Amino acid sequence: MTESIGVAKELTITWLRDKYEKQELTPQEVITAIVQRSSDDADMNIWITPPTMDIIQPYLERLKSVSMADAPLWGIPFAIKDNIDLAGVPTTAGCAEYAYTPAEHSGVVERLIAAGAIPVGKTNLDQFATGLVGARSPYGDAHNALRPELISGGSSSGSAVSVARGQAAFSLGTDTAGSGRVPAALNRLVGYKPSLGAWPTKGVVPACASLDCVTVFAHSLDDALAVDGVVRGLHADDPWSRSVTREVAKLPAKVFLPEGELGFYGPYASEYRAAWDAAVEKLKGLCVDLNIPVEFIDVALFAEAAAILYEGPWVAERWAVLSSFIEANPGIAYPVTEKILRSGSAAEYDAASVFHAMHKLQQFKLEARKLLKDAVLVMPTCGGTWTREQVLADPISTNRDMGRYTNHCNLLDLCGVAVPAGDAAPQTPFGITFFALAEEESLICGAAEQFVAGAVDAELESAAEASAPRVAGSAADEVAVAAVPTTLVAVCGLHMRGYPLEKQMLGCGARFIREDETAAKYSLVKLPTTPAKPGLVKQQQGGAAILLEVWEMPLEAFGGFAAAIPAPLGIGKVELRDGTEVPGFVCEAYAAAGAEDVTALRTWRKVVPL
Repeated sequence: MTESIGVAKELTITWLRDKYEKQELTPQEVITAIVQRSSDDADMNIWITPPTMDIIQPYLERLKSVSMADAPLWGIPFAIKDNIDLAGVPTTAGCAEYAYTPAEHSGVVERLIAAGAIPVGKTNLDQFATGLVGARSPYGDAHNALRPELISGGSSSGSAVSVARGQAAFSLGTDTAGSGRVPAALNRLVGYKPSLGAWPTKGVVPACASLDCVTVFAHSLDDALAVDGVVRGLHADDPWSRSVTREVAKLPAKVFLPEGELGFYGPYASEYRAAWDAAVEKLKGLCVDLNIPVEFIDVALFAEAAAILYEGPWVAERWAVLSSFIEANPGIAYPVTEKILRSGSAAEYDAASVFHAMHKLQQFKLEARKLLKDAVLVMPTCGGTWTREQVLADPISTNRDMGRYTNHCNLLDLCGVAVPAGDAAPQTPFGITFFALAEEESLICGAAEQFVAGAVDAELESAAEASAPRVAGSAADEVAVAAVPTTLVAVCGLHMRGYPLEKQMLGCGARFIREDETAAKYSLVKLPTTPAKPGLVKQQQGGAAILLEVWEMPLEAFGGFAAAIPAPLGIGKVELRDGTEVPGFVCEAYAAAGAEDVTALRTWRKVVPL
């Protein structure tokens, strides 16, 4: 079978929606390509239940009765880690003998399907989500997407590789000790781990139920947050669910980095150390530009908390869930997995030890809350990697190394986002993770956005320098490429991402910078036009903070863009929450008299949802 023409190897939500809206591609064509790609990559052990038209077709048919305007993830294909329920498809948790077929979707999958997303299959994992290497599965060890001889990372191995190999636009993983972050780093992806309870875990096979999170792998933070916007929220039938709001992205008051030499491991230890040093220098320079103080701190607190996870009584929580199955089926589980699970039955993990560990951890949480208030901590996501053969030969210590900078996160009730930070060696990605307190997810989003944007700028600058023409007879070897003058532009309606006029922004060469909000001095009205347009009006007294987006546009395009805006709208100075003023869309006050006041909703996305 020939793959559908025009289906990009890197699938993203933004790209797919654009193709669908222009009618240049259909979900059927995208799925046809995905089925073919999964077949071509069959020897990479990505899937347990691979994509097939029999499974996917009902979801394609459903789209015929769903408006794209009403479904923010309409036609977007996603993969599901096989410890998360998809109705009618077996959930194995990486163990065929454990498998059951759920009658209903898990909480997150239900919300994604309701938003128009298409589940394409169930991915491979370290059995019972016990591992960080991706090499503990009877279905085969998943290969790294870029270098098949290296590990994929786990336990959400197949989920990460499916996205990196163009077989899903995003995928669901789970994260107890780093399983939603390690595979992201090793496959050059973004891995977003929300606060505990922010996404429902109903319909997820527990690893440590009190610490488990559902997570997302994607090619960009924007795509990850688009998924977050759909699945986040309290679930009435989930005992671990809680209401945690992710506010608009903003910058932290301080950035913490580990002091002293960090430990690196594996065959690329020196390359990983060099990649970390480069990331630190970049972070320091970025913080200088943004006027954010950087402080190097002793991270022993985080290492001590991490040790509690697998060197303390939390291993008994895994045993509590799976002991009856393991005892009834000795020798069925993957050998190293069964050994780890059975360690939870040790006599030393009695009730008293559990309480001792809980009390110790509570003190660590207090220290972390004091330290990280309004701040982010940055660490390597991984300190190295291994070949698959090395892990199979030494499964315990290699796996322990992979969790060195991840295990502390859920124990301390932190959120985290792992982002790419260049390559340590050719086709060997390196990544860093931004951590913050549970209720401060906006800080990791703001910091990560700036870091990733800086990486893109550096790549463009490097490419420009490489392509600059040589000047004959010049004392300089090359002519420096002049920076293109730009201006920030605040948009609050149809020019925002996902809305019809976003293409005008892109057509002017603009790029999205960040989500932000106005000072609490504005009203928002819905103008009686077709289509409806927002009017942002500054008030002499009162008003509210209105959510908006800040873009950057070349100055040479800005004049024509502003001149084409029809009255009563125009470009004026918009005051942001930090007191700065940037050019942006405003509305003449007279137009508000005959318009619907929607200030209470605070964002156009709630007035006219995508």
